[in-house]
Amino acid sequence: MGGLFALTSARDVQEDIFFGTDYHSHLGNYRAGMVVWNSQTGFQREIHNIQKDSFRSRFANFLQNASGQAGIGCIADDAPSPLIISSHLGTYALCFIGAITNADELSGELLAEKGPMFNALSGGRINPTEVVSALINTKDSFHEGIEYAQSRIKGSCNLTILLADGSLIVGRDKLGRLPMIIGKDDDGYAVSFESFSFEKLGYHYVCELGPNEVVKIAPDKIEQLVPPKEEMKICSFLWNYYGYPTSTYEHVNVEMMRNRNGEILAENEADPQLFDRLDYVCGVPDSGTPHAMGYSYRSRVKFARCYIKYTPTWSRSFLPHLQGSRNEIAKMKQVPIKELINGKNILFVDDSIVRGTQLRETVEFLKENGAQELHMRSACPPMMHTCKYLNFSVSTSKNDLITRRIISQIEGDEGLEHIDEYADPTSQRGKRLRAVLAQRFNFDTVEFQTLDGIIEAIGLNPDSLCTYCWSGKE
Repeated sequence: MGGLFALTSARDVQEDIFFGTDYHSHLGNYRAGMVVWNSQTGFQREIHNIQKDSFRSRFANFLQNASGQAGIGCIADDAPSPLIISSHLGTYALCFIGAITNADELSGELLAEKGPMFNALSGGRINPTEVVSALINTKDSFHEGIEYAQSRIKGSCNLTILLADGSLIVGRDKLGRLPMIIGKDDDGYAVSFESFSFEKLGYHYVCELGPNEVVKIAPDKIEQLVPPKEEMKICSFLWNYYGYPTSTYEHVNVEMMRNRNGEILAENEADPQLFDRLDYVCGVPDSGTPHAMGYSYRSRVKFARCYIKYTPTWSRSFLPHLQGSRNEIAKMKQVPIKELINGKNILFVDDSIVRGTQLRETVEFLKENGAQELHMRSACPPMMHTCKYLNFSVSTSKNDLITRRIISQIEGDEGLEHIDEYADPTSQRGKRLRAVLAQRFNFDTVEFQTLDGIIEAIGLNPDSLCTYCWSGKE
C-alpha cells in the first residue's frame, strides 16, 4: 500500500518527520525514504530497504545528521521514494503513493517524445514516481502538471511535492481513493495518510483534501490551487483492514467502523440459535479483533482471545513478497491459550478471506489444540476481484482468490459469469460456495458480511465508496 507524511514549519521538524513517517510502517515493508529541507543546505535525502529492518533502525543515523524546517517521508511497498527532481519547474522532491496501472503506456509515450530520461529499475521497469514527475513537468506550473498527471493516470495517485523554498504542494487522487489529511500546530502544517500520526506529535486536525484537490502549504498558510471534485471513490478496505485503528478518514474512525461491522454481521446471522451453542467469539488477530468485539456485543456471546499473535519479531504476514515466507511467519506467530480452545465451540471473525492458505493452517492449529466446533465469519463480502486501483493486492492474481478457484471447480469458467449469485448468501450458488469453503477448511459453517452490511458500517454515501474487489463495479 504505502504511506506518506510531510511537514513545513517555522522551526526544525526533522524529528517530527521521522516519527510521523514511522507511524506509517504498517502500510509497507519494502522501501522507505526521507527528504529534509534546510534553508542553508537545501535537500538532504536517504532511501533504504526495510524488508529486514524497521524504518526506525534504518533511519536513526540520518536523523542524527539531518536537520530542517520541512520534509517528506514515505513508506512504500514498491519503488524507491521520495525522488529529487530537477526540471524547468525548479528542483523539488516528490513522494507518490498509489498504483499506476498504465505506467508502461505513459512512459512509452513520454520516451517517444524524446524528452525525458528514466532510470531503469530491475527488469527494466521504470519507477512510477518518475512517471508522475515527467507528466507534471510537461506543463508550465505544478498545479497544471498535477491536474494533467491525474487525468492521464489509471489507478490512483496521492502525491506531495517539497519545493526548494520549504513549502509543500499536495494533491489527492482524482477520485480520492486514498486519504490526504492536514494538521496544524503553532509553527506550521503536517500532511499525512494516517491522521493519528500528526495528532501524536501535537498537531490538530484541520481538514481532509477532497478528490483531485491541490493545495500549496507554507508554514503560515494554505492556498488552494485546484478545487475538489464532487465525485469520490474512497477505498472501503481502508476501514475494514489496512487502516490503523486510531485513524479517521472522512470523519469515520476505523475502530468504530469495525465494531459496527461486527454488530451488523451478528444481526444478520442466518442461524441465531448458533449463539446458544458457542462458548466464545474470537477475532483472528489483529485486524479481525474489533469486528469480533462488535459481533460478541450484539450476539451476547463472550469475547475471548483464544490465541495471540507474537509480533515483536515478526512483521505482518501479508507483507513478505514470497508466499512461502508469508505462510511460515503466519504459523510462527500463532501462540494458543489452550484453556480457551480445548473442547470449546468458537466462532472466529476475520477481516477477510483472500487466498485461504493461512486460514487452512489456522484451522489445523486450532484443531490440534482441541477445538470442537469452529465457525468462520468474514467481516467483508466474498472477494471476487483483485484491486486495479491500489497496490494492496498487486501480487494477487484473480486465480489466487479462493472464492474464484472454488467457483471454477464447481462450474468451470461458466461459473464466473454468475459471481453476483455466488456472493449472495440466499442463492443456491451462494449457499454452495459457503458449503464448499466450510468443507475445505474444516469449519462447521462459513459466512460473509454482505455488501450492504459493510456499507452501512462505514456510514458514507455508497456512491462515494469503492467496492470493486467485492462487487466488480467501478
